Amino acid sequence: MFLIFLSWIYIVFTSVNCGVWTEKILGLKNRNTVVTSILGLFSITLIASIWAVFGRINIEFHVVLLLFNLVIYYKFRRAINTSYNLFWQHILALSGALQTFLVLITLLILAQCSTLPYVIDNESYYIQTIKWLNEYGFVKGLANLHLYLGQFSGWHITQSVFNLSFLYPNFNDLSGYCLLLGVLFSIEKLQLYYKNRTLIFLITGVFTFGSIYYFQFISAPSPDIAIYVLTFIILFYFIENYKNCSSEVFNLIVALVLFMLYIKSTSIVFAILPLVLFLQNFKNLIKNLIIPSLLAGIVLVLFITKNMIVSGSVFFPSKLFESFAADYSIPKTIESNYYDAIRYFGYRVNANQFQEMSTIELLINWLSMPKLNGVFNKIGLSIIAIVPFFIYKYQNKKSFWIVYLLMVFQMALLFATSPQYRFFMNFVLFFSFFCFVCLIRNQKVIITLLYFSLVPIGFTLFIPMQLSYFTSNTFMSKTNTFPLKALLFPLENTKLGNDFEVFELGNLKYNSPLDNDFFYGTGNGALPCVNKKQIDYYQRNYDIIPQMRTNDIKDGFYSKNLLKNE
Repeated sequence: MFLIFLSWIYIVFTSVNCGVWTEKILGLKNRNTVVTSILGLFSITLIASIWAVFGRINIEFHVVLLLFNLVIYYKFRRAINTSYNLFWQHILALSGALQTFLVLITLLILAQCSTLPYVIDNESYYIQTIKWLNEYGFVKGLANLHLYLGQFSGWHITQSVFNLSFLYPNFNDLSGYCLLLGVLFSIEKLQLYYKNRTLIFLITGVFTFGSIYYFQFISAPSPDIAIYVLTFIILFYFIENYKNCSSEVFNLIVALVLFMLYIKSTSIVFAILPLVLFLQNFKNLIKNLIIPSLLAGIVLVLFITKNMIVSGSVFFPSKLFESFAADYSIPKTIESNYYDAIRYFGYRVNANQFQEMSTIELLINWLSMPKLNGVFNKIGLSIIAIVPFFIYKYQNKKSFWIVYLLMVFQMALLFATSPQYRFFMNFVLFFSFFCFVCLIRNQKVIITLLYFSLVPIGFTLFIPMQLSYFTSNTFMSKTNTFPLKALLFPLENTKLGNDFEVFELGNLKYNSPLDNDFFYGTGNGALPCVNKKQIDYYQRNYDIIPQMRTNDIKDGFYSKNLLKNE
């Protein structure tokens, strides 16, 4: 816990400095330190992305980043100090109950981040993606080694900056810091609601009601947490400023939406919000589009560059832009089959079932999934069904209807691609809290429920629990409790173990985990690392094996077709 806390102090210093610099570029007069820190994380992510094209994100990057921070602090020290002062003023202005709640949830977040990771994707590609960034940067054709490595998230680029791998191996906790930012933003709005009585402040203020759900993701660098936090912040500013949006707020929303899209492309529907604001406030915004347009262009170029280097595709996985292919591109058959497999996985059916079942049958099968998947799927459709009634009766405003239609559009896109509940939970959470606060707004009740939301977190942190009732995944069927030794040093960033065997295949020498039934599992193996079962599967079914492009691992990988080449 203590070491994570120290690392977060460094993240605060770095992100707030860079956030103030970003605000100056965007022409913002922001007075919220949480938003400043998020903007700083965004700008650092973009800088790191440019750096990763040419080299690793390691100690040399941090030397440059530290010098950059010192220059920023010297030039903007008055604005930076003001930001820190405003933060403390906001904390001191909180009621005693909210201050106590903030202390408790901060300690719980630190404790959860110190335990073993819970998210299974951490073991398949989170750790390895970040490790590749730390040791080599963007590597050509990396997805040929392990398909999941083609899913480079901007959040993993951010984590590769702040895991400080050259100092300590167990920092993997940026999502916990992000959740804390979301908590800080929400409780400030909760405090303000009981002064201005504006409903969006209360909806945002009860963000922490979902803590037991968020906590399952924060001991690993899951992009989902960043998406949930950004969703509430973006929707707050959108609804609050819908009728009269200044260029300053517009630029802020554009920056936050671009960060969201760079983190997770499945959030593409949020790109509609700036367009809606622009059309609604055309006269105010038409003269000030240069900066947001340039920023959007930079993000798009970096997004395409990242994808083209790592997978050889403009968008991965997809069936688009097949003519834009590099010599190290993933074979189209494999990418296409992988894209289809993701669709089938969302419905939990195989290829034959998917082709034979009607749309209604797929929907019924999706709703009938066992355990948590089925529960959240049913909740998602229920929210779509009941929210129009709540909006019409309690908050009949165009801004809320637009957000509701955005949720419907998101669900429609997911049904056409991969309707996994993690991809629409941001909307489910927002509108669940919306429905709740339409009915209950009493301050004492809200504060009491905030504290009660911490109780299940305490149970799962300190008491071992079997979760087989909620999930069929054996990896996630047991909670990871907090040991006393984690008070100082966080536990490892993997729970798969450290036993690996070295194999050679052509010019590729790779590490494969031992005693691991997880097909895509790699854990924290030394690079290059991939499960031998996966290599054997693609060799047996596609006659393809991954090979190094040259003798230098930095030059990347390609897929060798054995039928064509041997």
